[in-house]
Amino acid sequence: MGDGSAMTKTYGTVSADRQQEMSGLEFVQGLVDGTLPLNTIAQTLRYDVSEAENGRVVVTAEPSAIHLNPAGTVHGGFAATLLDSCMGLAVQSTLEKGAGQTTLEFKISLLRPITPETGAIKAEGIVLNRGRRVGTAEGRITDSKGRLLAHGTTTCLIFQS
Repeated sequence: MGDGSAMTKTYGTVSADRQQEMSGLEFVQGLVDGTLPLNTIAQTLRYDVSEAENGRVVVTAEPSAIHLNPAGTVHGGFAATLLDSCMGLAVQSTLEKGAGQTTLEFKISLLRPITPETGAIKAEGIVLNRGRRVGTAEGRITDSKGRLLAHGTTTCLIFQS
């Protein structure tokens, strides 16, 4: 489990051909260790994929003024993106070579306001069930004190690339 500090992260996409050469876990671990580029939304929103193991992925971020809504709190879409990412990547981490996944639907609940003063936050996605065609996962966003800020569930379609 890396924190990405040993290598500078890059941003972009990984070709479908290259993705087919790796298992889902190899792909997600490449995002963690910086050998594969993070998607460009991670650059835009300033989040990182920091931990990956089979069925579990952690995304981290530090909310700042760039994430604010008109009310002065972090926009709910930021939390939604972090949860969609950690949950979808958790499902991805269980896939064999040649398989992919995409989010069919997700639901989130925002429990506490997130502000720049919240500090570093962690979104942890854990697979609940993985079948041949559908995977489900749950996600939790917590602050550095372990307080639950938001949580969600996802359903992902699994397909052969």
